[in-house]
Amino acid sequence: MTVRFRLDAVTLDTTEGEVGYPFTSDLTVLAGPTGVGKTTLLELIKFGFGGDARLAPVATEHVEAVSLDVTLGDEKLRLTRSLDQAKRKTVRVTDRITQERQPDHNVGDEQPSLNTLLLRCLGLPDDMRAAAGGSSTREGNRITFADILTYLYVPQYEINRDIAHSQDNYREPKRRAVFELLFGLTNSEILAMRSRVNKLKAEIDAADKENSTVVEFLRASGTTAHAEAVETFEQAQATQAAAEQELDALREAIEPVADRETQVVRDLLAEAERALADARTAGVDVARRRAEYTAERRRVQSDLDRLDRMREAGERLADIEFTVCPRCMQSLDRHVPAGSCRLCLQPDAVAETGQLDQYEARQLASQLTEMEDQLHALDAQQALLARAIGDREQLIDHLSRTLETRTAERVTPRLQAFSDASQRLATARTQLELLEATLRQWDRVADLERAADTLRSDREQLRGQLKRATAELEERRGSVVDELSEEFARTVAAIGIPGVKTASVNKDNYLPFLNGKIFSQVIQVGGGMATATQVAYWSSLLAVALRNHDTTYPAFLLLDSPRLALNTAEKLTAALYRRLVTQVDANPGRVQFIIADNELPSSYRGHYAQVDFDYLNPTVATIEHPGESEVVTIDTDSTE
Repeated sequence: MTVRFRLDAVTLDTTEGEVGYPFTSDLTVLAGPTGVGKTTLLELIKFGFGGDARLAPVATEHVEAVSLDVTLGDEKLRLTRSLDQAKRKTVRVTDRITQERQPDHNVGDEQPSLNTLLLRCLGLPDDMRAAAGGSSTREGNRITFADILTYLYVPQYEINRDIAHSQDNYREPKRRAVFELLFGLTNSEILAMRSRVNKLKAEIDAADKENSTVVEFLRASGTTAHAEAVETFEQAQATQAAAEQELDALREAIEPVADRETQVVRDLLAEAERALADARTAGVDVARRRAEYTAERRRVQSDLDRLDRMREAGERLADIEFTVCPRCMQSLDRHVPAGSCRLCLQPDAVAETGQLDQYEARQLASQLTEMEDQLHALDAQQALLARAIGDREQLIDHLSRTLETRTAERVTPRLQAFSDASQRLATARTQLELLEATLRQWDRVADLERAADTLRSDREQLRGQLKRATAELEERRGSVVDELSEEFARTVAAIGIPGVKTASVNKDNYLPFLNGKIFSQVIQVGGGMATATQVAYWSSLLAVALRNHDTTYPAFLLLDSPRLALNTAEKLTAALYRRLVTQVDANPGRVQFIIADNELPSSYRGHYAQVDFDYLNPTVATIEHPGESEVVTIDTDSTE
């Protein structure tokens, strides 16, 4: 039984208004000449499902959003996606049964994700991966709704070239996994086990590679085995212990060499060094005090010189008799009282000033004499200190030579042995550190080997589980593929594909084989034979899925321009449409085909719903078509 999958309606919000297309029939044909926008409408449907679509300029410039009314399983949803670059990463989701708006879903992996929603509606988990077989160590890429859509939508640029991107090698694991998933030939548990097996392969390879690298390093270090490294480590330990014992013995032998006489010499040397330091400190203090007294003596001598100059000036001025006033130059011919100044008539103080100057001079002279005595005493003390410093320096030199002589005679002979033992100890310790690192690496080798063995055990156990799970489905796989081959052969014969004598579906890759060869080696790319093979293959998959009750194959097919490559092959075109109509008639309400095509076979008009387009009535009807001469098809234009 297939999963219900129907596109109920498509609505385009354009810059000039809304355009809507309901799809109520099991078979709907969008008919019209090249360039009216049929492929644009189908690519917008793909875009609405979250896919990367090839959008024509009319869509990118004039369509603001696309809304899809879909029925997926038991769900009825409306999906609305904006074409605006800033908004297209989210899709507005509305429940058409309750009319409740759900949270916006992200087109990428961030939850809530549109991919998760669509897969859940189809009854599929969203964490499945398609791991390649053989020696692959990749977990595989995630299976998304976009991978399911390659089984539901055959675009114009693929219909006469390839089937579900089967010629893209990097897509092959996904294509096969999706086929098996839709036909019940595998399940999420088997896919998870395959992915886990490949992941274990990668982990085993990484562990083996690291183990090999460590072993090569250890071989380069001179240790080819763990036992050899342990033996070398024990030897280094013994060498270290012997060196330590020898050093201890030398220390014990050297310590008694420091006898009483040597200790006395050391004490005298220390005392002499202290006395020298004290003498030098006292010498600095005496020099400082002498400098201070010298400065004070210069100051006192300066004051005495000043008094002498004042006295001499007074004596010279005292003998001058003024006859005129030095200020106004008037005559001073007047009576002057005895003992008064002739100039200012005040009592004459010349004599008293002289007496004062003589007292101060005597005081300064006394201070000067005292300072001279102090300086002489300091000079004598400085000379004594200089002699003391010289004596102590000689004593220190003598004591140092004596101590060096005693040390050289009694200690030096043991120093070489001490140095040699210290060198051996240092070498042993360095070797031990290197060997400890080496042993850690050998332990790492053992850990890696155990980890690799555990991983191999897990892988073999998982392979056993995978083999049993696959074996349980092997009979079904053979039955389904045989049924597909028979159906495909009947369909090819009924359609009458030219040049095809035998047709089957391969049991390994599930692709069509024609005349015993894979279709890609038989058909001509771009020719009508490729298109006819496509229609025969997809309709056969649907026919078998509809007959089996335990498949999750969506009963939906979107075909773009099957007539385009058939040209004038009227009989082949009629046979293709007869096949589709017959399949719809045999499964009313259970399957939906939507076909976009240029020219239809006249004998089958009326058997299906048909929407006609032309240059005056394009698919984006609110936007005026530029005309047939301006048509640029999507497959020749840049992709979105």
